[in-house]
Amino acid sequence: MPSFLYSAVSHTGDKRSGSIEAATLADAQRMLRSKRLIPLSISQGATGATSPPADVKSSSLRRARGAGAFNAEALRRFTSETAVLLRAGLPLDRSIKVQIDALPPSETQSVLTALLDGLKGGKPLSQGLEQHPGLFNFFYINMVRAGEASGRLSEVLTELVTYLERAKAIRSSVLSAITYPAILALVAAISIFVMLAFVVPEFETLFEDMGDSLPLLTQLIVSSGDIFSRWGALFLALGAVAGIIASRWLRSPAGQEWRNVKALSLPLLGSIILRYEISRFAGTMGTLLANGVTVLNAAGIAVGTVGNGAVRRSLEPIPAVLKRGGKLSSALDGNFFSPAALQMVKVGEESGDLGTMLLEMSKVYEAEVEAEIKRALTVLEPALILGMGAIIALIIMGILMGILSVNNLIV
Repeated sequence: MPSFLYSAVSHTGDKRSGSIEAATLADAQRMLRSKRLIPLSISQGATGATSPPADVKSSSLRRARGAGAFNAEALRRFTSETAVLLRAGLPLDRSIKVQIDALPPSETQSVLTALLDGLKGGKPLSQGLEQHPGLFNFFYINMVRAGEASGRLSEVLTELVTYLERAKAIRSSVLSAITYPAILALVAAISIFVMLAFVVPEFETLFEDMGDSLPLLTQLIVSSGDIFSRWGALFLALGAVAGIIASRWLRSPAGQEWRNVKALSLPLLGSIILRYEISRFAGTMGTLLANGVTVLNAAGIAVGTVGNGAVRRSLEPIPAVLKRGGKLSSALDGNFFSPAALQMVKVGEESGDLGTMLLEMSKVYEAEVEAEIKRALTVLEPALILGMGAIIALIIMGILMGILSVNNLIV
């Protein structure tokens, strides 16, 4: 098996070099990354077969990375690897060049190439990020700008990685709380539809001569089965059309407004959504303040990161209040922030360490989100299962009652 000589950087920023045995250059790179090493260079050693040309090695390396659109995962990888390479002592332009060389032609490579061209032209990284507002939000750009101004860019990027990973974890937890019950509800609806549309009609011929002598529950179930078997396809078509219309309306401004308000009033899920939004606001503002961004700018950026329109509207007056010399604690809406949260903000303002206190408040709300999600799943899962079981049990009971009635008449 060929041996490859490599130079790499560990996740702690230490430079390492050595040799590794692998079938191909791409396998060698994957093995290094599995060890949490970022390859700076890889070349085939003298003990292996004839070393491939540089362009072949580069293409193999690029295929190993495999990247497409500049999505959330690409952003996290770029931030993390840039921070590690900076800690290892590489200049910023070389750090970005190393990542470009390991990418195939893609949107991610194009974005990084544009950033590198800006650096070579004498522009700071934050100015290059501003040219891609759809990929880098105001929070990210201002964090990088603060890192450049303070000379702590690698530390700031490390904090950004932590923030991105924490936001991803919270978002995944919230989505799991919504998705799993929705899947259970869909399965329940399909099961009931199949029972009424296909199973119940099989017994209709058995009961057709019974007339009014059938038990009331059996009559209702047989009638429902007849309706579903005759008009089931129409119901499905109407349901699909209604779903499309509802989906389009929910994406409209009026629909989003309705959805944002109703989301907060949902049992169990409403409190999860509220705590998630507050945690994101407090975490964003706290992170910005801790890295030297002014209170006014940090507040404006943090408000923009809130996704729920109802919560965001309650926060929008904050920059104006701060601009007039007011305090953050007085601008927060008590309908959304608990007394304990407001007290934490007041303590942070009085102690002059508002950023740290907001980060602590964010952690508290994150813990509450996780606890609420576990509680919601504990209640929703058995409730949906029991509800589905109860409806199916009623259907079976109605059929059995009808069969017993037929047997009694025969006897």
